[in-house]
Amino acid sequence: MDKDHIKGAADKVSGSVKDAVGKVTGDDKLRAEGAIDKAKGAIRQGIGDAKDAIRKADQGDTKQ
Repeated sequence: MDKDHIKGAADKVSGSVKDAVGKVTGDDKLRAEGAIDKAKGAIRQGIGDAKDAIRKADQGDTKQ
């Protein structure tokens, strides 16, 4: 797990909280910010996954 996975998870949690508070208060702007944060989190986690795959592939190449 690297910083992209951690930051992505944090963004997703933050987005979920904003979305929930926005729903309760009727604040559409806050709900939109929550949706954006959740999307950013998913993207960051995808970047982390890609980096992990590259590292794993590089380790496999050096073992040959």
